Amino acid sequence: MTDTAEPRRGRVVAIGNQKGGVGKSTLTVHLSAALGEMGYQCLIWDLDMNRGASLQLGIPKEMPVLGSYEVLSGAEDPVEVIVRNGDFEDIEFPENVCLIPARRNLEEIDAVLSSKYKFGNPKDILRPLIDSLRPSFDYIFLDTAPNLTIPTVAAYKAATYFLLSAIPEPLAIEGLSDALQDIATVREQGNPDLRLIGVVISAIEGRTTRLQRELISYVEETFDRSSDPLMQSYITRISKTTYVCDSQKSGKTMLQVYPEHKVTQQYRELALEIDSRLNTAENVKSEKHVKSKGRKVVNG
Repeated sequence: MTDTAEPRRGRVVAIGNQKGGVGKSTLTVHLSAALGEMGYQCLIWDLDMNRGASLQLGIPKEMPVLGSYEVLSGAEDPVEVIVRNGDFEDIEFPENVCLIPARRNLEEIDAVLSSKYKFGNPKDILRPLIDSLRPSFDYIFLDTAPNLTIPTVAAYKAATYFLLSAIPEPLAIEGLSDALQDIATVREQGNPDLRLIGVVISAIEGRTTRLQRELISYVEETFDRSSDPLMQSYITRISKTTYVCDSQKSGKTMLQVYPEHKVTQQYRELALEIDSRLNTAENVKSEKHVKSKGRKVVNG
């Protein structure tokens, strides 16, 4: 576990959308990297059978690493499967970022848990596991699947906050609407403390498209008119760039490969916004500062 004289903040943030291909895993790893750069200890728990976060952090598909399946099935303790910088040769994580990885065997977990918990509720399995990790991390990000698998529902029930991810594509609004309904249902059925902390819009193009206008209009109408300040949309939006794909191919984040790119800076600014919003909600004074403040930003 992380060495620390006192417990850390232990904020648990589920990131998702009831639609795949919306930049959810990319947001998860880059937000974690930006917060890690600020000095926060971050854990990403990959709960998606597509293992987007694991792949983006450089864990090869064929690597037989223990992770989410083994923890959820009860075979391993979560602390024993956390992957840290230096654990594997040729895999370099962002500063202060750790990972509980996923493999394709996570596809089988629903059947395993349904059989194991014939008289119990497997959808409550994550909460005690996450509670055991809270004292060692400032942020625990749960990267969820785009459908209601048992791990996804368990993440909704265990998280304190939920952050929505969206990109300008045809089914974006439908996915956000479905996710909002799911969050409302979870608050009624087991996690009344779950708080939505807005939506991050990514892959914004320089020219205004119809899809962008529709998505932004929906977000403004649905979120910015809310009386809850946590639900407001973010000033920072993430631009579209091929550099994200380039960094993913190397199993690294933009902060590691292109630290001066404008999109990298956008992720830093978004991390500051989210951290500030949660500090305000929790009445916590922030003592963190971005190390790279004042860097030259380049376009691309």
